[in-house]
Amino acid sequence: MLCVRLSCTLLLAATCLLSGAGKQHLVQDPVYHYTAHLMSHFHICSSDASMEKAVSCHMGGVQRLSCENGVISVVAALYGRADREICSEGRPQQQLNNTECSQQGTVDVLRRRCDGKKVCELSVTDVESPDPCVDTYKYLETSYTCLPASHLVTCEHSFAHLHCDEGQAILVYGAHYGRHDQTTCSYRILASEVQNVYCSRPTSKVAESCDGKSSCTIRASNSVFGDPCVGTYKYLEVAYICQYLT
Repeated sequence: MLCVRLSCTLLLAATCLLSGAGKQHLVQDPVYHYTAHLMSHFHICSSDASMEKAVSCHMGGVQRLSCENGVISVVAALYGRADREICSEGRPQQQLNNTECSQQGTVDVLRRRCDGKKVCELSVTDVESPDPCVDTYKYLETSYTCLPASHLVTCEHSFAHLHCDEGQAILVYGAHYGRHDQTTCSYRILASEVQNVYCSRPTSKVAESCDGKSSCTIRASNSVFGDPCVGTYKYLEVAYICQYLT
């Protein structure tokens, strides 16, 4: 099994994800459910996890999540209002009174867009519709941890190589195929082919192909993952850990 420190951090984040599931309806998201699946492999242990928080106010705000080490794991997300202090500057009191305003499914959007990535940006407008509370000034608040996983980016038509040392096996945390910025895998690519940055599809195909192996090669192509955005040059992002064999 994994070394104690790594498994504690990973499982504590997975536990937080599961504990939040009762508060918000969860869609059938392969990245989220694969994180929950990891819990069946290890014993739960206590640890102090570093929790990051990002807050973006309504009206054109952009939220950025990032991990210097490891990859993003979204624990909770709120679009609406839960108190009268956050994003309150210059706002009339009547726009702050409703503190029980929450957009259903917000955490699902954040997990699909951000889990398993080192950097993730999205606009508040991506989660604002339908309006959960008219006449209330809202904000997006996201709590997340950074899981200690390897992060691999492979441009379309190239091959991703996942590798673990002798005596270890691959365990994929998450994978996305598509595009969410204009700079990754953009060298000598037409500008029109990198414009669509809202094209990213979570996939379980990497886990299905690579889990349990010491090394694995998979092609970043539409023939393997389907085409989430025709005419856009895409790339594959994979987050994985190496599990000690028993």
